[in-house]
Amino acid sequence: MNTLSGAEILIECWKKEGVRVVFGYPGAATIDIHHHLEVSGLRFVLCRHEQAAVHAADGYARFTGRPGVVLVTSGPGATNTITGLAGANMDSVPVIVFSGQVSRLLIGNDAFQEVDIVGVSRPVTKHNYLVLSTEELAPTVKEAFYVAASGRPGAVLVDLPKDVINGRAEFRYPRKVDLRAYQPHLAPHPKQVAKVADLLKKARKPLVYAGGGVISSGAGEELLKLAELLEIPVTNTLMGLGGFPGTHRLSLGMLGMHGLYRANMAVQMADIILAVGARFDDRVTGAIDHFAPEAVIIHIDVDTTSIHKVVDVDVPLVADARQALLAVLESLGPAPEFERGSRAEWLGQIDAWNKEAPLDYDRGQTAGIKPQMVIESLYRLTKGKAVVVTEVGQHQMWAAQYYLFDSPRQFITSGGLGVMGFGLPAALGVLVDNPDATVIDVAGDGSILMNIQELTTAVQDNLPVKVAILNNGCLGMVRQWQQLFYDARYAATVLQTGPDFVKLAEAFGAKGFRATRPDEVDKVVERALAEPGPVLMDFHVLPHELVYPMVPGGKALDEMILEKMPEPSS
Repeated sequence: MNTLSGAEILIECWKKEGVRVVFGYPGAATIDIHHHLEVSGLRFVLCRHEQAAVHAADGYARFTGRPGVVLVTSGPGATNTITGLAGANMDSVPVIVFSGQVSRLLIGNDAFQEVDIVGVSRPVTKHNYLVLSTEELAPTVKEAFYVAASGRPGAVLVDLPKDVINGRAEFRYPRKVDLRAYQPHLAPHPKQVAKVADLLKKARKPLVYAGGGVISSGAGEELLKLAELLEIPVTNTLMGLGGFPGTHRLSLGMLGMHGLYRANMAVQMADIILAVGARFDDRVTGAIDHFAPEAVIIHIDVDTTSIHKVVDVDVPLVADARQALLAVLESLGPAPEFERGSRAEWLGQIDAWNKEAPLDYDRGQTAGIKPQMVIESLYRLTKGKAVVVTEVGQHQMWAAQYYLFDSPRQFITSGGLGVMGFGLPAALGVLVDNPDATVIDVAGDGSILMNIQELTTAVQDNLPVKVAILNNGCLGMVRQWQQLFYDARYAATVLQTGPDFVKLAEAFGAKGFRATRPDEVDKVVERALAEPGPVLMDFHVLPHELVYPMVPGGKALDEMILEKMPEPSS
């Protein structure tokens, strides 16, 4: 019988699944896998921290739509992946971590670098596995890829004891997976589809609330057709940006805590809300008791557990977002009848809200750089075509507000978990698949330091990431809450000392440029975009600038704090 080692079987499984790149960090428990991986033809990206490796695989998965694969060693190598797993799982991203483990006979004996990573990771993964024999390895890997990428995608961990990796077995890769307890429901129910179509035609003030599920299911084209067919305005979640063109006349931009005034007001006044691939996150809804008080809510989601979980919806439709929208379009037909006059009145009201409180900031003369100005410069000089990845904080919100995304998978950010340090490694994951793309990591001076070591990975692998640091000398988002709600007591949020980011970039082998005046912003961006390799841009921005609009905790979406409160028009 022709047999392979477990390490060889694992690599052959990856090839069967179309894996081209693996992110990670080696160790004793995985040394045999790396021995064969080196000559396998697959690419291994050596990150400098296991958390960063998962974020890189996460960015890769979000950009390509294919599962991101990570290989780490046992013990601390495995535990370092937990934040990345949690972030990917909350944002419905297919990431699979393969962790080394001590031999089976040593499990439970507190052996060197032994951790029950299956137990540790269970709350933050969609599913996980401990492979107990070399014969079970191939079926387990097949199942792991299926679970990670099907239904509502998510994070999966596969734990690999060292003797399983060193053992030998015949390689047989299953053709399909059949799990009786896991059957994702993708096709929409015809009666529910008919209800949705009828409600949308009769609506006088309809609104589409589109989330990340639109992007992961590839439903952007269908959403655009539906919106244009019925003249329905569209607002996106943070995760859904790019799922509907940001420059389209029907686009309202982002809704929620830092959503646009017109978007939040439209939610509160709509009579029909079609929620597609969104889960009614608390950052979107504000006070649940006051969310969309006048609306009949339709909820399309592939995850049954998301229906009625936060908001009691009127018409649930459990299905893949793309399949559901295709069915709704077919039910409507090419020329559906609806009251066009009411839509014109509704769109006019939205335009009036936009005029009352447009997204803007004080553009008066100042010696300092406004952070919004940096995002506008990036947008203008990249002609809106860059892939923008962010860390987490004020800079993330400004990027979401001021860079208009017209394409799916153009905006990549940590939404549900809000992981500081996500952006740089995730940007590298994007570049691994498309090294010729313009990829910008918008960062804060606090967040970038969480995984700054990945500049070494960028230099080593020649990944030309452009990092734009909005350096305000503080942990801006927490400081904003302190300023508004905690008597301006800036406890632990003022970064009194920090590195010289230009010198730090150069120490890593990258380029570093700095801007301290408004007239230097465009010049720095132009220089960075012209460089062929990794660049870190250090923009010294005004520290007291806040993100507006803002819905305070516990308030309704129409109770936004604005720099200048408008008089309500209705």
